[in-house]
Amino acid sequence: QVQLVESGGGLVQPGGSLRLSCAASGSIFSINTMDWYRQAPGKQRELVAAITSGGVTNYVDSVKGRFTISRDNAKKMVFLQMNSLKPEDTAVYYCNAEVRRSIHSGPASYWGQGTQVTVSS
Repeated sequence: QVQLVESGGGLVQPGGSLRLSCAASGSIFSINTMDWYRQAPGKQRELVAAITSGGVTNYVDSVKGRFTISRDNAKKMVFLQMNSLKPEDTAVYYCNAEVRRSIHSGPASYWGQGTQVTVSS
């Protein structure tokens, strides 16, 4: 089995910063892309940022210049540094990883349980 555990969410004032972390564990041969998604109340889940195993990154337009995704391949972790936070960034943030469990298996998608980020004064 594969587990993804997020941490680092919380309540922050507009303009503040938070750093989310996600650790993958379990039966893992390799991890391809690692992503952060978010889902606000009444809205669809959206991709916020993605990073390949080689470090290529991609961001949704609304967070470009404010959020930075990074990863530590040795520790099987992905991070999301969020600066200049706005009330519209309030959501549950989910970690997602494309994992191969063995050399013989294809990639499968795994999700964390989510961490709440609330931006409010």
